[in-house]
Amino acid sequence: MDITTLGTRAQAASRVLATATTAQKNEALNAMADELLAASAAIGEANAQDVSAARDAGTAESLLDRLTLTETRLQGMADGLRALADLADPVGQIVRGWVNPNGVAVRQIRVPFGVIGIIYEARPNVTADAGGICLKSGNACLLRGSSSALRTNRQTITALRAGLEKAGLPADAVQLVEGPREATHELMTARGLVDVLIPRGGAGLIQTVVENSTVPVIETGTGNCHLYVDSAADLDMATTILLNAKTDRPSVCNTAETVLVHADVAAQFWARAASELAAAGVTVHADERTRALVPDAVAATEDDFVAEWLSLDLSAKVVDDIDSALEHVRQYSTGHSETIVTHDLVASERWCAEVDAAAVLVNASSRFVDGGEFGFGAEIGISTQKLHARGPMGLAEMTSTKYLVVGSGQIR
Repeated sequence: MDITTLGTRAQAASRVLATATTAQKNEALNAMADELLAASAAIGEANAQDVSAARDAGTAESLLDRLTLTETRLQGMADGLRALADLADPVGQIVRGWVNPNGVAVRQIRVPFGVIGIIYEARPNVTADAGGICLKSGNACLLRGSSSALRTNRQTITALRAGLEKAGLPADAVQLVEGPREATHELMTARGLVDVLIPRGGAGLIQTVVENSTVPVIETGTGNCHLYVDSAADLDMATTILLNAKTDRPSVCNTAETVLVHADVAAQFWARAASELAAAGVTVHADERTRALVPDAVAATEDDFVAEWLSLDLSAKVVDDIDSALEHVRQYSTGHSETIVTHDLVASERWCAEVDAAAVLVNASSRFVDGGEFGFGAEIGISTQKLHARGPMGLAEMTSTKYLVVGSGQIR
């Protein structure tokens, strides 16, 4: 179906969802989870076909990992939907309210956007996350996944729609946008049918959507995330945090991609960290001062410090002080997540105040920058822009607001 047809159906569904009760939406979320698990064999078979085709096409291992649905990940998708059912409904929440001296009462409340379009790459778990978050926040959604995950997305959305129908809500609340590349352009220019567009993927996809969309965009960003080991750091802690941030799941956006180490502790830090990183399969791309301490490191290029590796590669640099670390982050950060490891209160306060990013961390792994870890349930993505939403986007971020003004005959 063309975008006009899909959008018209989504608008009709969104009007039902806007007045659906919390109980109705929660029933649908649990039914969607049930249907996902009931369809696990069909979804798994479809995913195996997608992964096989992507591997034959020479897709990088990091992308294959994102594409692959294991039993654990499928169970996680279902668990994410059930977790959303347990969360507070943002629709109708009062953001603020007051009564003017003339007796007119004003309240600002959360309301759904209406129809949300989401364009995303590879990761089929996003399909369930997006469908569930949009539903709980009262929105219908049009999902444009990548062609590499088409079979998986078809089966997943079939299951989600079956759950909606079982709960008595319109199946058209979740729809898959198929077709050639032109369909993506049509979605980006469906102003009037689609209220908000969210791109989730690599820098190329995000830039394409931002530059070509006539629909308002909430921009998710890439993650060139830094970890700075300060002179006052606990070096064992710093090593543990770096290993987790780099190796726990290197193909995702909250992975550490660059480590900056204060010159005063560089020798001691690398004496601890180099062997552990090597044992984990990490290749260190280092400046000259770091290579003197890590003989197995390869020479870093300028592009290496720009890179979002999404792999077991790590850029490394020795810095003279926190000012140098802050300057490096200002130059290369994508504004996602930036970490300092230190026991110096002044250094941590400076880092928190001066780093411009969606998330700033002190003595904790950047892997915590995630909607689930923040207690949001599933997330749509992590916004690195500054308008409307920033950081992990959960239920509240998928709403707008409107003002209710109630009087008793007052005139101006």
